[in-house]
Order: sequence, then C-alpha cells, then structure tokens
Amino acid sequence: MKFPLFRRKPRGPDTISVLYGTIVAQARLPCFYRNYAVADTVNGRFDLIVLHLALLLDRLALDPALKTLGQGVFDRFCQDMDHNLREMGIGDMKVPKEMQRMGEAFYGRAQAYQAALAAPGEQALVDAVARNIYGGSPQAAAMAPRLAAYMRLAVRDLAAQGTARLAAGELDLPDPAAAFKAIG
Repeated sequence: MKFPLFRRKPRGPDTISVLYGTIVAQARLPCFYRNYAVADTVNGRFDLIVLHLALLLDRLALDPALKTLGQGVFDRFCQDMDHNLREMGIGDMKVPKEMQRMGEAFYGRAQAYQAALAAPGEQALVDAVARNIYGGSPQAAAMAPRLAAYMRLAVRDLAAQGTARLAAGELDLPDPAAAFKAIG
C-alpha cells in the first residue's frame, strides 16, 4: 500500500446519486410535458433525461477535477436505464441490445446538442431539438425554439456553478416554467 494519505478519494455514490437524481427530477417536471409539449411517454422522458445529462456532462468535462464525477454520473444513468428496462419486463437476453441502442441514442443526441450549442445562431439548436425531442411532429415548429432557449439558459446556469458546488452534488437548473413565460 503506497502513500495512502495521497490517494484521491473516489467520489461518493451520494454525490453521484444526488446529481443524477436532480437531472431526473428536472426531466420529470410536468411543465415540460404541459408547456413545452414534450410527449409524456417513456421515449419523451428518456429524451429529457438525455438532454439534461448531456448538458451536465459537457459542464463537468470542462473541469479536469470533475471528469471522474462525470463518468460516475454517466455510469449511474446506465444503471438506471438497465434497471428500468428490467422493470418494464425486457428479458435478460434483450437488455444488452437495448442498452446498446440507448447508448447510441445518448451519444448521438449529446453530439448533436454539443455541435448545435457551439454553432452560431439558434437554428442549429432548434433543429436538433425538433429532431431529437419532437421527432419532427407538428409541435416542433412552435415548441423547439422555446426548448432550445431553455437549453441555453441551462448551459448558462451550469457554466456559472463552481467546481466545489458541483463536486458536492449541488446542481441548479433553471425553472422551465419561468423560462417558458420569459421566452413566451
């Protein structure tokens, strides 16, 4: 056992669970389904969890001290998705294939959001939201710009949160109902 005093302590599961729980709680807020017209389905809820997770992981990746925390939150997401699949009755033999599909969906959406947030103007983000959240449905034209504006607020709020607060499991996301009214 070499230098146990200098070994980094791994992030506790409580911090990871609190951060992930905050994301899930935010994604389940009724105003996303009522005001922003996101489909209140398993897929709609998954899409909102992915949206918030992608934004948080991008913020955590900016700080080298938080990268391991980001991996822990992603691992917790995978555990949650595995648990939910089993709870929905997906058989043990199909779970790995469904997890692979969910992983591909996550990475595809995360890359699309990251590229759209970095692009000049708003249209790229509106298009990414319309495609990934609304699937090109009739609500997309009216609601995608509003949800894209909410995402920009969330990115701004995440950027303003310090390393110590995030490392302690403190996460503040914008109130989507207030954002909807302000965007309105």
